[in-house]
Amino acid sequence: MILLIDFGIYLAIMLGIGFYSMKKVESHEHYIIGGRTLGPMATAISAGASDMSSWLLLGLPGAVFASGLVEGVWISLGLTVGAYFNWLVVAGRLRFLSERFGAITLPSFFAKRFEDESGLLRIVSTIVILFFFTLYVASGLKGGTLLFAHAFGASQMTALLVTTVVVVSYTFLGGYLAVCWTDLIQGLLMLTALVFCALLGWFAISGSGVDIAATNPHAFKFSTGTVTAISLMAWGFGYFGQPHILARFIGIRSVADVKGARRVGITWMVLCLVLACAIAIIGIGYNAVSPLPGVGGPDGNSERVFLALTSALFHPVFAGFVLAAVLAAVMSTADSQLLVLTSSLTEDVPFVAKLSDPAKKLVGRLGVVGFALLAFLIAATDSGSILSMVGYAWGGFGAAFGPLVILSVLWKGTTKWGALAGMIAGSLTIFVVKNWIKIPGQYFYELLPGFFVALAAVVIVSLLTKRPSEATVGALDAAKDEMRAAR
Repeated sequence: MILLIDFGIYLAIMLGIGFYSMKKVESHEHYIIGGRTLGPMATAISAGASDMSSWLLLGLPGAVFASGLVEGVWISLGLTVGAYFNWLVVAGRLRFLSERFGAITLPSFFAKRFEDESGLLRIVSTIVILFFFTLYVASGLKGGTLLFAHAFGASQMTALLVTTVVVVSYTFLGGYLAVCWTDLIQGLLMLTALVFCALLGWFAISGSGVDIAATNPHAFKFSTGTVTAISLMAWGFGYFGQPHILARFIGIRSVADVKGARRVGITWMVLCLVLACAIAIIGIGYNAVSPLPGVGGPDGNSERVFLALTSALFHPVFAGFVLAAVLAAVMSTADSQLLVLTSSLTEDVPFVAKLSDPAKKLVGRLGVVGFALLAFLIAATDSGSILSMVGYAWGGFGAAFGPLVILSVLWKGTTKWGALAGMIAGSLTIFVVKNWIKIPGQYFYELLPGFFVALAAVVIVSLLTKRPSEATVGALDAAKDEMRAAR
């Protein structure tokens, strides 16, 4: 009952923000990017929260609990470097150019940046978004299912239904503003939960005499094979192609706000990654002293370690709010992805884009429900881990869009046909490597070859095709001047 009350309070606040934001939505564009009105704090925390998802509180601690720091250290290092350079290189330029070209979604930016009147770039990029984001949303729903099943003893199907309804509700109502303001609250809640769980867990085992290294000899091991280390760090390449993160760059208030947002976002991110890994290590020690239910053993799931520690360490009143942080992680990503999905539906599918503004607003909200139902079906039937589902979708976007986004804001010579070649080559490489190419004894992440194959395709085909117009080249020069002024 206490947990239900805590969750009820939390969800009421989120829905309240949704209703408030709904009154602020003046147009379809306002629903999609909030009128480019959000400042650096909200933008940065929102981007981080939508990025990390249930992977931060469930997938990452579970991987470190099972395999030691080898995954945590290398993935976290790669992600931090990737996120920093995404903010440094892409954010300001994309903000300037998207407004200059009148684009509010990533596919529309590609179409206008490369003067594609045929609609081919919009169609291909929209297909990529619809495919990979539906999988991504499904991973978030799976995380919420794990939470509700643990907290309330609910069946998997009941937990999945509740998660889906919760996520859809306020995204349906308020659009971008609702997503960003709730993500700000959820990001701060996630960080607070990590801090207190790590502190209480450390105090709980510090006097027990437990030897974590003896309990799990791999706990503090982070040396690994070269291919594995590079592949884990290659997760950082994914940042340059994530539409839900890039949408925050498009929607930030001004180019001048990017610098402050970068500092806030990277600080939040480093703290969260370090604490998530620390909680997994503490969980190894705690589990040796007092076994955590549902975590170890043949039927256990290591991705429950944060949930189990929370239930063991906190009074139920506080445990409810800490467990709500997991729901926050799920919601902050799934809502952003649903918004990008429906944005692509209404802005980049030709016959829908021609509808009136009120009709597009209706189609957009119905799209949120439709895509959520599709993700629900995938989550209900897929038996993979949260980390594996996230990895596939993350890699798909990183390869299909990452090299193209970087080159589109930096290199004047990038062409329409180079853009198309990069998207197709990156997507196909992800699919082929994921399903058929393995390196025995090593972790080989499909994003590693996918990123560089796509990069080569964009460059080679661009060099062989007609250069962009002087208007496009002039826009890139203006973006460069704007970045100098912002420094």
